[in-house]
Amino acid sequence: MTAIDLKDLTISYSSVPVVHGANFSVADGESFALVGESGSGKSTILKAISGLNDEWTGEIKLFGEKIDPKNRTDISRITQMVFQDPYGSLHPRKTVDTILNEPLAIHGIKDDGTRVLEMLSAVGLDKRYRFRYPHQMSGGQRQRVAIARALMIKPKLLLLDEPTSALDVSVQAEILNLLKKLRKEQNLTFLLVTHDLPVASFLCDRLAVMKGGEIVEIASREQMTKGELKAEYSNELLGVHAQKLGA
Repeated sequence: MTAIDLKDLTISYSSVPVVHGANFSVADGESFALVGESGSGKSTILKAISGLNDEWTGEIKLFGEKIDPKNRTDISRITQMVFQDPYGSLHPRKTVDTILNEPLAIHGIKDDGTRVLEMLSAVGLDKRYRFRYPHQMSGGQRQRVAIARALMIKPKLLLLDEPTSALDVSVQAEILNLLKKLRKEQNLTFLLVTHDLPVASFLCDRLAVMKGGEIVEIASREQMTKGELKAEYSNELLGVHAQKLGA
C-alpha cells in the first residue's frame, strides 16, 4: 500500500506559489526524506499534508484516501507531526501527563493512565517524568515527550520536521536511534524534513532533494552514500556536508 501519494502538488502562501508541481510517493512502512536548504519548500509540503496550509492544488492521497484542502476529513488519527522545537511545541504550564492525555481527550479515547505509561516507556522515559513540566526537563527529554504525544493515538504516519536540529549534538544521535527503533516496533511510515544529509542517510530509505520549491532528484540512500546522485545541486549539498565532516 502507498502511504503518501503526491501528484502535481503546488502550494502557495497568499497566492504566491512556493512549491511547484511536486510528485512523489512513499510506501507504507517506508522512511522518506525531503532534503534541501532553508526556503526550499520542504516544510511547506509537511504543512499541506498535515492540514496547516490549505492553499494548494494538485492531489494528496494518504493511505489511498484523497484529501480535499478545503473540506478535509479528520486524518489526525492516522498522521501526526513532531516539530523542530520541543520546548515551543509543549505547553509550558501543563504537565507531561496532561500533554499526553490531550490527544486521547480530543478523540474521545478513554484511558486509565496505561497508555501514558506505555508511551513514556516507549520513548525511554520512566514514570517519574509523568507529572513534570517541560521546563523541568532537558531538550532531549522534551523531544521524547513530543514524540510520545504524537504516538498516543497510534497513527500510521509521522511527519518529522527537523526533529533533532534544535538539540545538542550529543543528544541528536539518541533521538535518531529512538525514532529508528519506534519505526520498527510500531510499523510506522516516516516523512522527514531535514537540511542534514547524514540524518537523512541514517533514518531514511529514500530522499527527495528540493531547491527553490521544486524536487530536483529522488534517490535511494545507497545512491547518496555512494556519491551517485545525478543532479548538480544534490552533489553540491553532498560536497558541503563532506567539507563539514572533514573540518
